[in-house]
Amino acid sequence: MKRMDGLDKPACVRLADADVSALFRTGLEYNPPARGMWNIVHTGMLVPGAQEIFACAQGCLRGVILTAAEMLELERMSWISVSESDMFDGTLESDVIDGVCEILSKLDRRPPAVLLYLSCIHLFAGVDFDAIISELSRREPDIAFVDCYMTPTMRQTVSPVMKMSAQIYGALRPRELDANAVGLVGSDRPTDEDSELVRIIRGSGRRLLDITLCKSYEEYQTLSESSINISTVPTGRLAGDELERRFGARHLHLPARYDFAAIDDNYKVLCGALGTELPDFSKEKESALAALAKAQEVIGDTPVAVDYTAVTRPFEFALLLAENGFNVKHIVADTAAGEEEAFERLRSLSPDITVWSAVNVNMLDMPEQEHGHILAVGQKAAYFFSTDNFVDIVVGGGYYGFSGIRKLAGLMCEAFEEPKDRRTVIQHKGWGCTCCAQI
Repeated sequence: MKRMDGLDKPACVRLADADVSALFRTGLEYNPPARGMWNIVHTGMLVPGAQEIFACAQGCLRGVILTAAEMLELERMSWISVSESDMFDGTLESDVIDGVCEILSKLDRRPPAVLLYLSCIHLFAGVDFDAIISELSRREPDIAFVDCYMTPTMRQTVSPVMKMSAQIYGALRPRELDANAVGLVGSDRPTDEDSELVRIIRGSGRRLLDITLCKSYEEYQTLSESSINISTVPTGRLAGDELERRFGARHLHLPARYDFAAIDDNYKVLCGALGTELPDFSKEKESALAALAKAQEVIGDTPVAVDYTAVTRPFEFALLLAENGFNVKHIVADTAAGEEEAFERLRSLSPDITVWSAVNVNMLDMPEQEHGHILAVGQKAAYFFSTDNFVDIVVGGGYYGFSGIRKLAGLMCEAFEEPKDRRTVIQHKGWGCTCCAQI
């Protein structure tokens, strides 16, 4: 493949030759125009009635303001522009405090909560964010202020997405824990009601609480009543841990899996925590396998590419497909962290699978290459391999367990038989938000 002069950073590696601990070296990166993943603006809007206030440079403001406009939520977005002089005159904290108070005084409504985002330049300058939140809380005691962060420098520690997934619960106030309330936390979309996970919870007689289902700020406040919180995506783990620390609610991290034994283990843990009997899911397993068999019959030996934005465990999902007769040829992912076992099993089964970096700068030329007819699972795979036959979901699509596998197999059949215009579809930011339906 073509590479930029002076950059010896391969964008791809054969699975048999890959180092599971470090697939690719970090360096200059490329951000492809596949925009379905949520950003921190989308996630913050999950808090009903909250006002988002961004304090950052004008270049950064452009992107976040456009996101709010695309969501048709511009009235819930405010901003404070930071100039170069602000960095040296000792007024960074006071400028933020005064700016927020001025914004609040001019709003047509009184928000119950403010999600205040500082940027990387504030952290570089050593701004005292705690002092800002404390002073704002003193001046505006009827509003809950939550510290949020717009800084790409966090990517090597706690990613902005993971941090934001936790901070959306920052405005919650302590309530008595309800033994009959179970929360699903850290996800930006509802978990499929047909999933065994939701059926187990509802079947036990518990209330199911989820920020993605909240319609009002009061309903949002009931989230602190959960006695057990469950996170199902990797970026949601911090949210569950933080809620356990703050309110004492037990946190179960039961990640979406594509390995039948691992799915069984998740349900055993869940039923043990709920004190209920583990249901017999033999029919659900048979249905999932039947759906995979049907999809394989439809798709045949067409090469399949899987990317990490569609499924949170791309190597495990690719292994499931390969074990069921699919011609998996490509995986788009920059890490296999947490999937070491699936990685090794897949390497033994299909050593010639090619793993591609999602961010390597040399991927810039990827869509211009000749790839042949490929079925893609995920928007980035659709973009890089230039195919209109793709499964259009992000972060698992809310699917979970055996029913999730069955439905994903159905989506693969649909993608194979009904091409989409990728140029139109993947440019929309925030899959599932208003912008996808309206723009």
